Amino acid sequence: MSALVEASAALEEGTAEEILRWVYTRFERVAIVASFQAESTVLIDMASQLVDQPHVVTLDTGRLPRETHDQIDRELAAHPIRLQVQAPDPEELRALAAEHGANPFYRSVELRQLCCDIRKTRPLARALSGFDAWITGLRREQASSRAATPVVAEDPAHGGIAKVAPLVCWSEEQVWDYIRTRRLEYHELYDRGYRSIGCAPCTRAVSAGEDPRAGRWWWEEEEIKECGLHWSPAVARS
Repeated sequence: MSALVEASAALEEGTAEEILRWVYTRFERVAIVASFQAESTVLIDMASQLVDQPHVVTLDTGRLPRETHDQIDRELAAHPIRLQVQAPDPEELRALAAEHGANPFYRSVELRQLCCDIRKTRPLARALSGFDAWITGLRREQASSRAATPVVAEDPAHGGIAKVAPLVCWSEEQVWDYIRTRRLEYHELYDRGYRSIGCAPCTRAVSAGEDPRAGRWWWEEEEIKECGLHWSPAVARS
């Protein structure tokens, strides 16, 4: 059994704060990867109480809603973070548009996944180069594809560094209880019915009773809707 598997088992019953303290104690170069949704708000606030100037990586896909940029500005004002903004490769974007048009993601799952790969997956790989561990806001209840997410795991997609999910056991209610208790500012699209927020063309509000991720790539009929940062068909089949 690897050290990370043992750590994951030991931290399964730990609090989010204990898990964060473990990762910052265990590793020297740690990044929070933030989409500036509610989970990111919680993690940045927690980390700021544990370490000076936590390093935060965010992916500017070029298609983010204005409200996401507004939330980034609020986080910068509220917490002493070191923000690294990673953008897609311009040549890859030009090639994508030249071959498939400006909005290819509406035409097929394959083209949507290609767009996500260029705008998210590849930039994240570049951003995480040189880090020992990264922290994500994944929660098991978010989707069936995330139900088996470990607290800590080796991440082969990023050179075998540690991938840590301190909120993995949290419910959506716990996330919002923390935000309200700490009186944190949060992404304003939540107040307009959004429950999962990504790129503007690929995200919409959801109705009462809908799955929280129903507003992501809602035109697709696939049961599993992921961008490739945390799940891929190849990984699922292996």
